[in-house]
Amino acid sequence: MTTPDAGSPDPLKRSSPLTRFRLAPNPGPMSLEGTNSYVIGAGTVVDPGPDDEAHLQLLASVGDVRLILITHRHPDHTAGSERLRELTGAPVRALAAEHCHGGRPLVDGEVIDADGVEVRVLATPGHTSDSVSFHLPDDGINGSVLTGDTILGRGTTIIDYPDGRLGAYLESLELLRALGPATVLPAHGPILPDLSAVAEAYLEHRSQRLTQVRAALQELGPEATVEQVADHVYGDVDPLVRGAAEASVGAQLDYLRSE
Repeated sequence: MTTPDAGSPDPLKRSSPLTRFRLAPNPGPMSLEGTNSYVIGAGTVVDPGPDDEAHLQLLASVGDVRLILITHRHPDHTAGSERLRELTGAPVRALAAEHCHGGRPLVDGEVIDADGVEVRVLATPGHTSDSVSFHLPDDGINGSVLTGDTILGRGTTIIDYPDGRLGAYLESLELLRALGPATVLPAHGPILPDLSAVAEAYLEHRSQRLTQVRAALQELGPEATVEQVADHVYGDVDPLVRGAAEASVGAQLDYLRSE
């Protein structure tokens, strides 16, 4: 592994006092501008992103990479992790064992010492069953949280039902809201200044969507299908994200029918 010259410009952008990031070249309707691959301190990479050689070579060159962390199983976060391990020798750790390479699974509540930076692992399921967030309490005045896809920098995330579940997601949003005005370091989209406010807005959005789904069921009948409810609630959605809308409707119907 090579490291940049002391006088050369940093190829990463500063995202908070203790983190930097590089935008991966994988833009799309679900990934927005692309995946934000973060580096905590001198050498802990979070979400290497796609298996793009130039992107991974750059991440490998920015310092002494000793640990690779994964927020959840989706390939726009994990596909490059094995290759980055090859380039750096750093173990890959995720909540799900199948996405760990040379490292043990993450444990909810554990504290990782990332070269002197305290990183607290928070299980935040809902988007997927294996979603985690990373809380850096000493990152600036209010700390920061790497939220993966649980909270995005723009718009709202999907519930990847049936693996993801709405009830778990609402509980995760409550957990994040309780952390106060921490900086939000999302896996997609821009950095946001106040985690508590964003989590509150997400909870309100989910409440509004549930109201819309209840109204659709009243009109269509209690046995309405996912497709019928999606037509009613998400009728104007871009066809490119229709599948995501149907996954969220499935999660909402499951949540309402289990109440």
